[in-house]
Amino acid sequence: TYPKAHFQRCLVHVMRNICAKVRVDDREKIMNEFKQVHQQTNKEEATAVLHDFYTKWGKVYSHVIRSLKDIEPDLLVFYNYPKQIRVVNNSSSNMIES
Repeated sequence: TYPKAHFQRCLVHVMRNICAKVRVDDREKIMNEFKQVHQQTNKEEATAVLHDFYTKWGKVYSHVIRSLKDIEPDLLVFYNYPKQIRVVNNSSSNMIES
């Protein structure tokens, strides 16, 4: 319906998906590191942090990293918008959760 609309993956659901695919012992560490991607000041920094995340966890959780790489263009869309409205875009896309 809106061919020029941008699509941002719901970060809550991405993180839940990651948690479901990693060992319980690694969950807290992985989540803390993944959250750093979305706390950067610009898209370039976020991309660098994300790629460092790939490098660090890729050998242990290649299936998780492969899934993230597949959706990478949709993970950082909110960085295309002014900082003042990123918080709105950087949360769950579920209206009930929002």
